[in-house]
Parts: sequence; C-alpha cells; structure tokens
Amino acid sequence: MTSGTAEEFTVHRSRMFGLAYRLLGSAEEAEDAVQDAYLRWSGADRAAIRHPAAWLARVVTNLCLNRLTSARVQREQYVGPWLPEPVFTQDGSLGPMESAEQRDTVSTALLVLLERLTPAERAVYVLREAFGYRHQDIAGVLDLSEANCRQLYRRAVQRVALPEARFVPPAERQHELVESFVLAAREGDLAGLEKLLAEDVTWWSDGGGKVTAARRPLVGRETVAHFLMGLRRTGGDLDLTVAEVNGMPALVAHAAEQLVAVTSCELRDGVIARVRVVANPDKLVFAGRQFAAMAPGA
Repeated sequence: MTSGTAEEFTVHRSRMFGLAYRLLGSAEEAEDAVQDAYLRWSGADRAAIRHPAAWLARVVTNLCLNRLTSARVQREQYVGPWLPEPVFTQDGSLGPMESAEQRDTVSTALLVLLERLTPAERAVYVLREAFGYRHQDIAGVLDLSEANCRQLYRRAVQRVALPEARFVPPAERQHELVESFVLAAREGDLAGLEKLLAEDVTWWSDGGGKVTAARRPLVGRETVAHFLMGLRRTGGDLDLTVAEVNGMPALVAHAAEQLVAVTSCELRDGVIARVRVVANPDKLVFAGRQFAAMAPGA
C-alpha cells in the first residue's frame, strides 16, 4: 500500500461517504463501508481501473446493498421507532448543501421515506436523485439492464411520494421556526408552542431501548405540546441550540460538550408538522464527534 494509493482514495472519500450514508441512513455503517472500499481499493490492480470514481461508486454501492439486506431484519426487531443517524452538515460532510434539492437528498424526512424501498430501489433512487447518474450508468453499477433500472426508479419515486407535496421552505424561514420552537420550549411557553405546531403534528422518538423515549408516535398539537412541557421539567439541565443537521436547522440538546439528542422538524404551511428525535446514544456517536470538534477551542 503506497501513500499515493491513500492520497488518491482521499480525493473520493467524502463523495463515497455521502453515497454510503444516503444508502444506509447510518453514519457509523457508512464509515465502515468506506473503509471496506478502501481495503479493496488498496489491493486492486490500478492499471485495470480506468475511472476511479465510477469503480469506487460501484464497490461502495454493492457493499451497502449487502448491509441493507441484513439491516432490514435488525430494524424490524428495533425497540420503538427507527430513525436515521443525524449528521452535522455545515462542514460539508455530506457534500454541498447550497440548494434546496441538495439539502432534501439528506433530509431526515427523505431518509425515513427511503426505508420503504427495497435495497435495489433505494440504490437506483439515490444514484439518480442525489448523484445525477444516468440509467445507463446505474445499470453498470448494479449489473442490471437499463430497462430494469428505469422500472426500479419509477417504482421508487411512487413509493416515496407523499399525499402532500414535500415542500422545503427557504432556509431562513426554517431557521426562524426552529429558533422560535427552541425559545418556547426553553421558556415553557405552552401557548407559544401550540402556535408553532400543526393540529395533526406527529412526534417520533428514537431511544432504541437505551434511553427513556416514547415507543409509539405522539399525535396532535395538544398532546405533543404537553409532552414537551414534561420533557422541559425532567431535562432542565440540558442546553438547547440550533445547528444544521442533515441539511436543515435542527434542535440540538447537549450537556456541556456531550450530545444528548438531535431533533429535526419537518414544516408544512408555516408550522411544524413532524418532529423526529434521535436520542439513542449509539446513533449519536458520529454526530457526537462532530459536535465535540465544533466546540470553541476544539
């Protein structure tokens, strides 16, 4: 293994991590997949690799497909709601986040919807939507016919569609709403919270059986607002801040530099329609390292 081998791989590492994360919904597993790809890269015949980026995309995608097959069984046995691992994105960990389309490809809302897909559908959808691959190129990555890839893509698009269009408000408006949400929660302003929540708002908590969390979704403005008031009384020592997570402003709960939970809010018609909280410490390992690195003086 030469230094040149490692340097050339490093050029592609960020893109490969972004691909693996979108396919798996897990930053820790994505890192493992990228590391496995590096081992294959370091042992490959360089002269036979004409297009390194395409070769690595093929390897990473197929490594992730293997992981997705076993992950489906694990997620069926998961305690409570399963949510994707959060990733802080202001440092470019998942690629550019300059447009609404780029942010949407890593949003918690979309990653949850992608769980509806088969591994092959998810791979086709991610390669097409997030990385702009042509169906011909996707066929080469997955060893499928172009016609099959087109069929998988059409099916994936139908399966991730929502009854209402998934509209992503301007970043400034998202930030304002989440800041208002944090302020109302911090001050125990029940009326203020209720104004920010949709009448049919739904709250999911992912504790994975490791920490106390609601194991069933909470539905309704009044139910969620009163639940938040209870959390405020029991979690009074936590600091609440707003940071960019998965391309969107999110509420970050922490005690000093220790990450405790990450809350993403999905907006609809100017209010919060869906709230997803990741508190399982196993799912906060990657984001926890990012958060510690973001601290002043780190």
